[in-house]
Order: sequence, then C-alpha cells, then structure tokens
Amino acid sequence: MATLVETIRDDILMLVASEQLVLPTPPELAMRVREVAEDPESSITDLTRLISQDPAIASRIIRVTNSPLFRVNFPIQDLQMAVSRLGIRYTANLAFGLAMKHMFQATSDMVAERMQRNWSMTAKVASYAAVLAERTIISPDEATLAALLHRIGVLPVLTYAEENSHKNIDGITLDKLSGHLHGPLGKMMLEQWQFPDTLCLVPANYRKLNNQSNGVTHTDLVTAANMLLNAKSENYFGRVDWATSPVMLRLGLPADRNDPEIKEIHRRVQTSGNPF
Repeated sequence: MATLVETIRDDILMLVASEQLVLPTPPELAMRVREVAEDPESSITDLTRLISQDPAIASRIIRVTNSPLFRVNFPIQDLQMAVSRLGIRYTANLAFGLAMKHMFQATSDMVAERMQRNWSMTAKVASYAAVLAERTIISPDEATLAALLHRIGVLPVLTYAEENSHKNIDGITLDKLSGHLHGPLGKMMLEQWQFPDTLCLVPANYRKLNNQSNGVTHTDLVTAANMLLNAKSENYFGRVDWATSPVMLRLGLPADRNDPEIKEIHRRVQTSGNPF
C-alpha cells in the first residue's frame, strides 16, 4: 500500500505532466536580463538601466561586488560601477540568481517558513560555490547561479501544498516530498527556462555523491559547497567521507575538515556576510 508521501508525490508528478500544476516561471526582470546579456549589441548602460528598475536587486549586486567573495581593490559605489567591474554576462548571471528570491513567497506560515529556509540555505551554498569556483575554469558567477538554482524545484512542491491546504499536509510530509521531488522538478524547470545542460543537471545530480566526470562541473561545485556548509553536521552531506569523495578529489581539497585550507574557505564565506 502506498504511503502518504508516495501518493502525494505521484499526484504532483501527474499534475505537472498534464500541465494542471504549472511550473513556476522566472520573474520578468530575470528573463529580460538574460535577453540583454545574450544580445551582442547590448551595452553596460543597457543592463544598468534595466537592473536599476529593481532597487533591491541593484543594491544586492553592489553589495555582492563589494563583498570579500569578489576581492575588489576599491569600493564600488553604484550600479554602473558594479556592472563595469563585473561585465555584462557576469552581472546578468548574478541578477538572475538574485531575482529568484522574489519567487520564495508564500501565504501560509508552514510554507513561508520552508521557503525562507530554502532561500537562506541556497544563499549560503552560493557563497561557498563562488569561492570554490576559483579553483576551476568555471567563473564564480556561474557557480553562484548554479547554487542559487539548485533547489528551485522545491517551489512547485510548496505551491502544491498551499493550493491543497484541505489535504492537511504536515511539515514532515512536506519536507519528505521536497526531498524526493526538488531534483527532477528543478531540472524540468531549468529546461523550460532554456538553460544549458551544465545548469539543468545540477538539481537532479548534486546529491549523487559518487558522480564521475573528466573535470570539475557546476554540479561538483554545488555538491562540494553543500559538503563544506554541512561539514560539522550529521546530515546527508555531513556524513560524507572526504578522503574517498570523488568531488573533493577533483577539486583537490584536503580530506581533513580542520585543514588550514578548509578553514580559509570557511573564513572567506563567513566574512562575506552572506551577500546574497
């Protein structure tokens, strides 16, 4: 006999497949930012003008640019300076990821608390991913975007819970559903948003700790970021043996969680003040 979690999971997947539960779309500003970034005729002024329409995102971009994560040599005082410093594509990736925060909204207390928790956690993972990217050919902004999107698949699950409050889905069941479904649903959402495979695969694969690849991937950075964030926890990522972890080996990270190199990564993330 199917459990409650299995029954609701199958219902969500059926509703998504039949388009009765519509997957979320990005905020309009996020999509327009991507269009500007992909237009070879666009200028820094074009992107600055667009982002400035959302003062919250504009101020966060300036804050991120000034954070220790990006090691600027002089204070960035306005958005034009920030975009000039980071470049169009870099800024666009950051703006798109930051715009995702607008999607983590809810009306019920139970769902709102989980949306806030998910955003807070993904923001921390993004800080770690940006630092780890410096060890690779992947740019910190791409690593940041991958991290900010890696749990985006929780949104349709939480939306389902809000729209079906009469089913009295409790917090434990909701957390289990999110764990089961956020990977495949996140992959579907990013595919609909026409992101490249390097990002679409992250939600579905970042929990696969034994993934093999010829080089470091965006998924690797998000996996390792979760491992570092949870280094002292007893949860799924906290229990990983770093000495045998393929991801840690590919990144050339020490197996000792108290190694000075690991402590320096933690220090840089902590001093960044979680700019996302």
